[in-house]
Amino acid sequence: MPGLLLHVPGVVSCTHQTPAAAPPSQTRVLAGGQPLATASDQITVTGCPFQVPVPGGTKPQPCVKILWSMPSTKVSLSGQPALLAPAPGTGAGVCQSAEQIPQGPPVVKGVQARVGGL
Repeated sequence: MPGLLLHVPGVVSCTHQTPAAAPPSQTRVLAGGQPLATASDQITVTGCPFQVPVPGGTKPQPCVKILWSMPSTKVSLSGQPALLAPAPGTGAGVCQSAEQIPQGPPVVKGVQARVGGL
């Protein structure tokens, strides 16, 4: 599926609106002066407030990482597939807790608008 290439730092947050960070694994290919993200980038979430109800109260269950499920099949950057921003209404991946429990899809609020791929 075609889409725009995701740049670092794209405006990505977890399901609970906590910003995510992805230190770039490659810095040679830029779009708008920002490095483009690859499948090897570790997208982390820090400070997610999500909690789940348990008997007697709540248990913290914050998002800690985002697993991206839309790498490009045609564009590689430094030998790694580029990450594609999702089309509206499609899932780009899943946010996970430290226990690897799926928390929901990430939210992409901003992406560079010049470079696309398949």
